[in-house]
Parts: sequence; structure tokens; C-alpha cells
Amino acid sequence: FPSHDIKPFAEIIALSKEKLSEALAPIRARKVRSQAELEMAKLDDELIRLEADIQEQCAKEDINFPSLLDKLDKVALLERRKSQYEAVLAQLFPTK
Repeated sequence: FPSHDIKPFAEIIALSKEKLSEALAPIRARKVRSQAELEMAKLDDELIRLEADIQEQCAKEDINFPSLLDKLDKVALLERRKSQYEAVLAQLFPTK
């Protein structure tokens, strides 16, 4: 029986997992970026709706100031959150 150097099974499995992980890395990166972009699109949608609500509320004869200020606070929060997404994406996927 010829003598062959056979790696231990655990090493063989580790190598194949490593190779698989390496092959999937670009796909995972695209998925992560797409998830963040989807969340930012949801924020944009909510911002547009809030802006319309704010304009409508300001056009009323009796302005409900507490409600108006709550909506302005929400706009500021959503804008900050969107810029945080952009900052995180820029750090995760720097342009060369």
C-alpha cells in the first residue's frame, strides 16, 4: 500500500470552508450593501411623506405646534440616520 500524506479530516473540512467563504465574499458584500441601500430608500420614502405632512399641517388654519414639532424632530432623526448609513457604507466599502 503506497504511503500518501493525507491531511487530517478536520483540516480538509477547514480548507473547503475557507475556500467557500472566500468565493462567497463578493456576494456577501453585495448583499450587505444592498440591504443598507434598501434601508436608506425606506428612510427617503418616510422623509418624503413627512415633508408632505408638514407642508399640509402648515397650510391649516389652526396649526398643531406640538404635532408639527414632533414631525420636524422625526425628520431630523431620519436625516441623521440616513447620513449614518452613508458613513458606515463609505467605511465598509471605500472607493479606491
